[in-house]
Amino acid sequence: MSGYNDQKPVFNALDLHIKAGEKVGIVGRSGSGKSTLVNLLLRFYDIQSGKIEIDGQAIDQVTQQSLRQQIGMITQDTSLLHRSIRDNILYGNPNANEQALMDASRQAEAHDFIDLLQDESGNSGYDVQVGERGVKLSGGQRQRIAIARVLLKNAPILIMDEATSALDSEVEAAIQDNLQRLMEGKTVIAIAHRLSTIAAMDRLIVMDQGKIVEQGSHQELLARQGIYAQLWDHQTGGFIGETTEP
Repeated sequence: MSGYNDQKPVFNALDLHIKAGEKVGIVGRSGSGKSTLVNLLLRFYDIQSGKIEIDGQAIDQVTQQSLRQQIGMITQDTSLLHRSIRDNILYGNPNANEQALMDASRQAEAHDFIDLLQDESGNSGYDVQVGERGVKLSGGQRQRIAIARVLLKNAPILIMDEATSALDSEVEAAIQDNLQRLMEGKTVIAIAHRLSTIAAMDRLIVMDQGKIVEQGSHQELLARQGIYAQLWDHQTGGFIGETTEP
């Protein structure tokens, strides 16, 4: 598979197979192609050569809507729709009932702060308007709403790109248990600069300059004393120093 960024190949003969139900962490320094891989999987843009398949079906042969219905995604940069908080969470599953909405919010540690919100129009709680012209929420609050949305959607494939990066340590610890339950029975692709958040994944993929250079469990990769071991040894507080990712 090859993808392009500014007409330059990002990947070099990338070949990656992920089993149904497998939990995979993807790591690498800035420019290795991690975020580009996720963007291609979601068809934010299409590959120039090769193919991406889900359950044997090439993703360029299905609509973007049907593809994305099968995928839940939590990112570090969460934007909310200019609608109510209720609508933002229900966006993941418009047919969900009120109890399911509340349950997802509580699991995401979002219900308590939502319950206290009010906007200039007199709306409160889940009816508060957010987004560019609504109540301003912190990055951590937006991320918790996004996690509630994904919990409610309950899609078979879960992509996490720094899923808890905007959360303080106490809230993150509370949410991690719920994320573990969310991942059960799902195919998971997790990108993280903080290696400790993905060390327990079934398999770790190490990318460098568009290639897979190492893969294995956390312990296997440490024993190899390769790039992953270097990243693990050199990180400070569990983070890899990075700049902008393509």
